[in-house]
Amino acid sequence: MALKTKTPFLIGVGGAGMSALAKLLAADHAKVTGSDSTSTEVTAELQASGVPVHADADPGAIPESTDLVITSAAIRPDHPQLLEAARRGLPHLTYAEALGRCMMGRTGVSVAGTHGKSTTTAMLGVALTDAGLDPSVIVGATCAQLADGALADSDASPVASRLGARTVPEGPLAERPGFLLAEACEYNRSFHHHRPTIASIANVEADHLDIYGSLDAVVEAFAGFARLVPSESEGGRLLIGHDGAHRREITAGLGCRVETIGFNPAADWRISYDDGTHRVGVSGPEGRSVSFILDMPGQHNATNAAVAATLSLMVGADADRVSRSLSAFSGLDRRMNLRGEKPHPVGGTVRVYDDYGHHPTEIDATLRALRAHERPHERNARLIVVFQPHQHSRTRFLLEEFATSFEHADVVIVPQIYFVRDSEAEKQRVSAADLVDRLRSRGVRAMHLHPFGAIVEALDDVCRPGDTLVVMGAGPVWTVARDYLAAAPTA
Repeated sequence: MALKTKTPFLIGVGGAGMSALAKLLAADHAKVTGSDSTSTEVTAELQASGVPVHADADPGAIPESTDLVITSAAIRPDHPQLLEAARRGLPHLTYAEALGRCMMGRTGVSVAGTHGKSTTTAMLGVALTDAGLDPSVIVGATCAQLADGALADSDASPVASRLGARTVPEGPLAERPGFLLAEACEYNRSFHHHRPTIASIANVEADHLDIYGSLDAVVEAFAGFARLVPSESEGGRLLIGHDGAHRREITAGLGCRVETIGFNPAADWRISYDDGTHRVGVSGPEGRSVSFILDMPGQHNATNAAVAATLSLMVGADADRVSRSLSAFSGLDRRMNLRGEKPHPVGGTVRVYDDYGHHPTEIDATLRALRAHERPHERNARLIVVFQPHQHSRTRFLLEEFATSFEHADVVIVPQIYFVRDSEAEKQRVSAADLVDRLRSRGVRAMHLHPFGAIVEALDDVCRPGDTLVVMGAGPVWTVARDYLAAAPTA
């Protein structure tokens, strides 16, 4: 059933998805209130827009009029406000459940896959905005162009969501329910709550093995997601990677229209990419095609952009507008972002990048793209990496894959593993030193340093003029890039 609420209370409302959901519900005339553990720019913005935000430690903050409680994935069952909601008999939905119900009554587009969800969703949202289709969008990262599109003369702040039209304003789907674009995250099978009309699955790999236990279980979860797409007669369409997405297992028995995408000539939508010019081309059925120069280097970003372009054409966007939009797309926060150049004490500079990559495949793709783009070897320089592993369970399950993913790095610095969600017992099973040992055994110069302040200090000694530094990980390691750039060079 669709989400019917007049007075929802959102616990963890400061998160990217939860804050977007709050705005979406408020736009539907709900009187939204919420809580969070910290005050941020996001919570301040919600307050300014008329959404009161309380401290999440106060059970009494839940208004008496509340008819529904929605919690982010980070909220534990023993959270005091969730316990209070249970005591009062209030209905409770998770973020994923609430988002899925919001898709009912809208034209839902869910972007799934082990990698590239945020980038693809943002690209798609920007392209449809520039194409005049005015989508609502929820992304797990901030993007400066999401609010107004890449072609607008705008100095909008980075946002993780936008509110669009209630009906599609133009094109072949004009007057149908408005678009709601969202990432479809496979963690804990949360994407099973989505209700998309159109979906994509770009790639499927082993991840979140603390939940799934095996790749077979991951594939089955994606198959369950694909089965949520309605039949072709109801407009249901699935775009899936021709290679690397286990498409035969996932698409077996589906009633929706299925089309494949990839570099393989046998794919329905064929991708081409020139590494030198960054030109991306996509050609599909019935002679439809689009081509553009992508500002973001790397074949993985070309794939993300190709999926976004193809989904745009599928929903009726004008190809020329899509091409111009994606050519002007400048990227997302923490997705291979150039943060600046740091003067080196002996002259020259160090170029500093920040990236969210935390899975071996993502690391390999990013480092491969950076080495090709920056070409440090041509100036007798190196690619230096500060990588913070994300979760002990992921590190343990994929330790050998992590060890092979840094072959394009010259030096790797590993701080403590970011401890989140795992048990204390899991924490004892693997350490950052284990990864450093594996890297050294493969001939990579690697070291374990902690805390972040020590890494910032060490970088002046490690980095040489002309080096490229990339700080990677899904945890707070991004502060290393910020602090290194801000610190005065030491002689």
